[in-house]
This record gives sequence, C-alpha cells and structure tokens, in this order.
Amino acid sequence: MGCRSVLPKRALVRLVRRPEGVQIDPTGKLAGRGAYLHASRSCWKKGLKGPLEAALKVNLTPDDVQRLQQYMLTLDDEPSGGNDGG
Repeated sequence: MGCRSVLPKRALVRLVRRPEGVQIDPTGKLAGRGAYLHASRSCWKKGLKGPLEAALKVNLTPDDVQRLQQYMLTLDDEPSGGNDGG
C-alpha cells in the first residue's frame, strides 16, 4: 500500500474491518476484510491518506483515524529491516 519493500506477514501489522470499526489485529486471526501495513510511521502516514480505506473498502470514521494515529505514534520512523529507498 505505498511502501515498496516486501516483508513476511509476521513483520507487518494487520488491520481488519469490523462492524465496530477498523481494528489492529495482532493475532492475524480476526474475521473481516484485512489489510497489512509495515510497522513504520512513514508507511502508516501514507496508508491513512487513502490507500488503507481503499484496501479495506471502508470510509474511516474520525474515531478510526484517531485510534490508528495513536497506534502509529508508537512505531519507529522506518520499517524494521532498514530503508528500502522507496
């Protein structure tokens, strides 16, 4: 979704569309339409600008955006595994 490096699923953060809103799925087992983002602030910033909504086929609510931005602030600036140049 905007970030170019390819990482194994375990190195990514899964988000899932649920009736109660978009949630982070640390287990990777929640039912619902899912999408993956690198565990980096830069990737999340890009994803929250629209690609995440498109991937999940949902309009993020203000509560969704606030919750996801709070989680984003806990992440490093770059994906683990180094800078991929893209």
